[in-house]
Amino acid sequence: MTIKHRELADIDLNLLVALDALLTERSVTRAAAYLGIGQSAMSSTLGRLRKVLGDELLTRAPDSMRLTPRAMALAEPVRAAVRQFQCIVLREDTFDPATVERTFTLAVPGSVEAHLIPRLLAFLGREAPGVWLTLRALDYATVQDELDADQIDLGIGIITEGQAHHKLRALYRFGYLCLFNPDLLGVTSPLSLDDYLRFPHIMTSMTGADRGVVDVALEAIGKRRRLAATTPRFTTVAFHVQAAPVITTMVDELALSFAAQLGLATSPVPVHLDEFTISMVWHSSYDHDPAHRWLREVMVRLGREAARDHPDAAL
Repeated sequence: MTIKHRELADIDLNLLVALDALLTERSVTRAAAYLGIGQSAMSSTLGRLRKVLGDELLTRAPDSMRLTPRAMALAEPVRAAVRQFQCIVLREDTFDPATVERTFTLAVPGSVEAHLIPRLLAFLGREAPGVWLTLRALDYATVQDELDADQIDLGIGIITEGQAHHKLRALYRFGYLCLFNPDLLGVTSPLSLDDYLRFPHIMTSMTGADRGVVDVALEAIGKRRRLAATTPRFTTVAFHVQAAPVITTMVDELALSFAAQLGLATSPVPVHLDEFTISMVWHSSYDHDPAHRWLREVMVRLGREAARDHPDAAL
């Protein structure tokens, strides 16, 4: 595409920054506060944008401002353009992890937070002390929307797909183990299928659902387990198992860790469960952001370390 320099020279490129703020915040007041200008100045800027683009962009609704269809179509390319311009003007290609100060927001499930994030924190403490993390619980139903709204930098979990403007990269692979207290159950490893079904189970469920991968696998062979409880907090499950005659099925690496710490036993799961892959997903507008690219490479490196510590996790 030929660049029309003369036409662009007549347009204030500051309007692009203001447009990004308006499309992101969907509010003149919030966009003004975000840019540190007055509301009247932002209202004037919105008027100029409407004239340049020939569209209302934001329209009033009973409870808020709404984006027009064209504004919604502009949101992604405008955000990408602003990020590219930022890299050029602010010289972000000189990113130095040892001196930079930046916050990254990661959405992760509890198992990833327990297994991978301690490695990341240790690495940051050594190599990038000015980088800190904001951790949020991963919601698979909303992670793509959170990326699109620039609310998170990375989503990390069992993520297999995204939209065309999302990028995905695998980090490591794991399987499952049973965790139980052999003194309370009176059985030893490996558990038989009869033992596995004889005792009640504790299931981790972020949504409160009472059916998971174990139930699907058992159903395939005409079997069914009995649940004692479900909980959204996987870190408490090992303590339930320590104190009660119940079984849980969890990520193998974490089961081994809990067993060592709490004097519990592990066993192969006596029904076939497919291994799963932990991946990270990000918005493509961050592809060329040096700091973001650096963080992604760090995550890949830590994933490889996890694979070395646990050979079955290699991709």
